[in-house]
Amino acid sequence: MLDNIRGLFVNDLSIDLGTANTLVYVRDQGIVLNEPSVVAIRTDARGAKRIEAVGIDAKRMLGRTPSNINTIRPLKDGVIADFMVTEKMLQHFIRKVHKRRMFRPITRVIVCVPYGSTQVERRAIRESVTNAGARKVMLVEEPVAAAIGAGIPVGEARGSMVLDIGGGTSEVAVISLNGIVYAESVRIGGDRFDEAIVSYVRRQYNMLIGEATAERIKHEIGTAFPGHEVQEIDVVGRHLSAGVPRSFTLNSNEILDALQEPLYGIVGAVKTALESTPPELGSDVADRGIVLTGGGALLRDLDKLISEETGLPVIIADDPLTCVARGGGMLLEMIDRQGEVYTLD
Repeated sequence: MLDNIRGLFVNDLSIDLGTANTLVYVRDQGIVLNEPSVVAIRTDARGAKRIEAVGIDAKRMLGRTPSNINTIRPLKDGVIADFMVTEKMLQHFIRKVHKRRMFRPITRVIVCVPYGSTQVERRAIRESVTNAGARKVMLVEEPVAAAIGAGIPVGEARGSMVLDIGGGTSEVAVISLNGIVYAESVRIGGDRFDEAIVSYVRRQYNMLIGEATAERIKHEIGTAFPGHEVQEIDVVGRHLSAGVPRSFTLNSNEILDALQEPLYGIVGAVKTALESTPPELGSDVADRGIVLTGGGALLRDLDKLISEETGLPVIIADDPLTCVARGGGMLLEMIDRQGEVYTLD
């Protein structure tokens, strides 16, 4: 009964403030918002700026706007690059989540932040969320939230390894007894994959494609490991010499070649983590395997590549894209049941 009354006035949120997407988890409801971290800003004739669109609507405008509308991504490499725009984006998303509430909730918000983020970056995130309407803000490292969301028993005295591949960063961590034993964050993620595809097309075909086209190529035929089936996609870009649009065809083997550098940057981080893990925990990881989370885990055959390079079993979490946001929400529930099981900022 008390929980039902409390639910009218208090709304616990978990926010995965990602470089590519922002996800919001509401207690007892699950993931209620999953939108691109993109904001379109219109500048009028007097130089005044206002928000034109946020999220999905803004992403549709990427590469298609007139000179007075600028589409930007206010987060870069997992941290805030534009404080004011991030604040406006969060206000928009939080209002969208709360729009059907009869009472203004006293929100308790947990925000998942990259492991390698500095105190200055964390303070900026905390202030942005507070100014967006949250009454109490807690921060938790993304690898911990990802592990909880993936169903890993982080409270046990056994080592578990999680690799969270986001839009701006990839984070690998070994967790035991609700704490991080080792973690490393590398600024390689889905954005670097897109950039690698754009560079490859420019180099090999003398064609220029946009960010949205590169992302579509990655989703449709992107692969991390050689396969028996070669997939193809037709793409339209601008020929750099002729200056006119032209159509050409790419196949999955070419995308595999394009992605080699960022992929092996991630593999290198995993190998470094394994080398730095204490022997007893290393044997636990060998038994349990490496769990992949984040949107990057959806790249075809990435689990095969990491398994081939490390010799360990690799498991892709259920719904890897939402693991971090769900894990933050589950952590709030664990705090209510058991007290603070993990140190939060």
